[in-house]
Amino acid sequence: MILFPAIDIKDGKCVRLTQGDYNKEKIYSDSPVSIAEQWQQSGGEFIHIVDLDGAKTGESINKPIIEEIAKTITAPVQVGGGIRSLNTIETYINAGVKRVIIGTAAIHDKDFLRKAVTEYGNKVAVSIDARNGYVATDGWTKTSKVKAVDLIRELEEIGIQTIIYTDILKDGMLQGPNFEELETINKATSTNIIASGGVTTKEDINKLNNLQLYGAIIGKALYDGSLSLEDLVGDPYAR
Repeated sequence: MILFPAIDIKDGKCVRLTQGDYNKEKIYSDSPVSIAEQWQQSGGEFIHIVDLDGAKTGESINKPIIEEIAKTITAPVQVGGGIRSLNTIETYINAGVKRVIIGTAAIHDKDFLRKAVTEYGNKVAVSIDARNGYVATDGWTKTSKVKAVDLIRELEEIGIQTIIYTDILKDGMLQGPNFEELETINKATSTNIIASGGVTTKEDINKLNNLQLYGAIIGKALYDGSLSLEDLVGDPYAR
C-alpha cells in the first residue's frame, strides 16, 4: 500500500481543514514547496496535493506553486482541485505532475471525463468526496443525490483506474477512517482505491493495508505529530 503525505494549499499556504470546512483552517507553513521537500526527505514515495482554492472556485489558482513542487522534488506528485479542462490537465502533466485528479467535473461533465481518460489514460484519477455515503462537490460545500458506490461503478465503466475516496466526516478529525465504507467500496470495484480522511495511527494503516487498498493519504496526523512518516516508511508492519 502506498502512503501519500498530503499537502493542501489555500491562499498560497500549506493548511489543513477540519471536515472540509473552509472556515476551519490551520496554517502549517507559508511554503508548500518546503513541506514537499520535507515529506520527500522523510521517505514519502508519492505526494498528494490539493488546490483548495481551485476546488472551490474551479480555477487552478495555486498552479504556479504546484508546478514548482513538481519541478523541485523527484518523488511523483498527484494533484487535484479545480481541474476542469483538458488544457489544465496538459499543463500539469507537462510540468511533471504524475497524475491529475478530477473532482466535481467527474459528476457534472462526463463528456470531459471521457475525453480526459481517452487522452491521458491512467494519468487521470477521480476524487470522490462523500458525506454519509453521498457524493459532495464544489470543494465539499454541496452534497449531491449521487451515491458514492454508484458513481464508482460508473467511473470504472468509463475507464478510470484510480479513485481517491474521502469521508468528509472523518477528514481532519483524527478519529480513524471509515473502514466499513472503504471495504464496501473496494469490494464493489476493480479500480485502485486510495483512502483519505481520518488516518491517525499505525493501526489505521494496518487495517487499510489488510483491506488491500491501493493507497492511503495521511494529512493532519503528520502535521500534528500523531504519525511520523519516517517511522511508517521504516516499519513493514505499518505497510
